[in-house]
Amino acid sequence: MKHVVSMKWVLARLYEPDLVIVDCRFTLGQPEAGRRAYEESHIPGAVYLDLERDLSAPVGEHGGRHPLPDAAELAERLGRAGIGNDSRVVAYDDQGGAMASRLWWLLRYLGHEQVFVMDEGFSAWKREGFPVNAEQKVIVPASFLATVQHKMLAEMDDVREALGTDRFVLVDSRDPSRYRGEAETMDKKAGHIPGARNKFWKGVLDEQGRFKPADAIAEHFADLPRDREIVVYCGSGVTATPNVLALSEAGFEKVKLYAGSWSDWISYEGNPIATGDEEEQRGV
Repeated sequence: MKHVVSMKWVLARLYEPDLVIVDCRFTLGQPEAGRRAYEESHIPGAVYLDLERDLSAPVGEHGGRHPLPDAAELAERLGRAGIGNDSRVVAYDDQGGAMASRLWWLLRYLGHEQVFVMDEGFSAWKREGFPVNAEQKVIVPASFLATVQHKMLAEMDDVREALGTDRFVLVDSRDPSRYRGEAETMDKKAGHIPGARNKFWKGVLDEQGRFKPADAIAEHFADLPRDREIVVYCGSGVTATPNVLALSEAGFEKVKLYAGSWSDWISYEGNPIATGDEEEQRGV
C-alpha cells in the first residue's frame, strides 16, 4: 500500500524525529467529542487537528458543510502543529479512516507527498496494547510552504458544465440510501448529482474495518474507466477522501475531489438533482 500504513509500522517509528503523528478523531454532530477523546488518551507524541476548526474553512453560503480551507491559512496551521515540508506525517482516527483521509488529501493538495493514513485506527491500537498516554506534546513550530496542486480539485462549475457529457465520471461516496434520496440525514435536499455512480466509501474497507488490499480495491472499482477523469464527492468532502485514497491505491491516476460536494451543490438554486438508482435505470 502506498498511502496506508499498519499500526506496527507506526509503532516501530514512534520516536523518529521527522515523524509527526496526527490524531484526527472527530464525530459529526458532536464537535467536541474528538478533542475530548484525544485529551483522555492518544498515541504518544500525537498532535490533534480538528476537522472543523483546523481542516475546514468557516461555513458560508456556498462551499458545503466543511468548506476547503484557505491554502495559506492551512499551511500556517500545519506549521504550528509541527508539520514542515520535510516531515513524514501519519494521520489516524476512529472513524474508519474518513477524517485521517481528509488530512491526507489536504496535505497532498498542498504538495506534501510524505503523508500516510494509519490502518484500523485508535481503538484497534489500544486493543493491541500499544502505548497510549494523555501527555500534551511540546510542539516546535515548523515552516510549511504550500505548493497547491489545483489538478486535484474539481469546482462546482466544472461539475455543472460537465453534466450530460463524457468529460468525467462522477462518484458519489455516500450511503446508498442517501445517494438514492431515500434517507437524507445531513443535508437540506435529498438525492444526488445527475449521472453519478454510487460507491459507498466503506466499500473500500474489509469486515474488520481495515483498508482492503490494492487488488481487492481495484476489483471494487472495476466498472470505473481508467482513461477518464473521475470526480469524487460525498456530503461535505470528507468521506469522499477515503475513496480518493483507495482509487490511488488501485492505480487510478486521474482522480479529483469535488471538495464542496453535495452540500455545496444544493446551495446553488437551479442545480439539478436526481433520485433513485441510476445504474438500475440504465440497466447496468
